[in-house]
Amino acid sequence: YQGQFDVLLFCATVIGALLGFIIFNHKPAKIFMGDMGSLALGGALAAVSLMTHHELALLVIGFVFVMETASVILQVASFKLTGKRIFKMSPIHHHFEMCGWSEWRIDITFWCIGIVCSAIALAFIL
Repeated sequence: YQGQFDVLLFCATVIGALLGFIIFNHKPAKIFMGDMGSLALGGALAAVSLMTHHELALLVIGFVFVMETASVILQVASFKLTGKRIFKMSPIHHHFEMCGWSEWRIDITFWCIGIVCSAIALAFIL
């Protein structure tokens, strides 16, 4: 993406901030991103995907978040229409907790899914 040095600089800045954040966010977390941080990060990702004309890649990269949101929508719709739940609890990470998965196992699984989806999106972009 020639001529988009400003986008590259912005992305490098965000990545640097996130790397600094992750150092202090391991258990027990010393700082928390909160709603403002996560909304700002989502907005930054959306802006970069629009500026680089790769809007679909954002959905692939954010598949874990799409899956979490979809599980809530499906659970509510199913309960309203049939009176039955699809999952033990939603969002889906709570379903896995109720199935006996540890927080660590859920985190690692979702991280791996996120990494694979990011690699797939990058393969399509490049």
